[in-house]
Amino acid sequence: MTTLPSELQDMVEQSGDTPVRFVDPRTQRVYVLIADEQFDRLRSLIDLEPLTIEQQRQILHDAGQRAGWNDPEMDAYDNYYDEQKQR
Repeated sequence: MTTLPSELQDMVEQSGDTPVRFVDPRTQRVYVLIADEQFDRLRSLIDLEPLTIEQQRQILHDAGQRAGWNDPEMDAYDNYYDEQKQR
């Protein structure tokens, strides 16, 4: 682990929670500096190891819960196609 040079420390302080972009003057590559806890939240999006079926199911379940699929109002969709056939 290395420490940030003072110029980057100042940029991080000024940015708050916003990622800091900086350029390597030797290569002209642009890098993005984010806080460790932000990286941990994003890691699953960039992690190259495949998820197990159980992990995939859990992620889908959690997304459904956040989207409100456990709301009793959504029960009407469970029988939507059956109701359409009866019409």
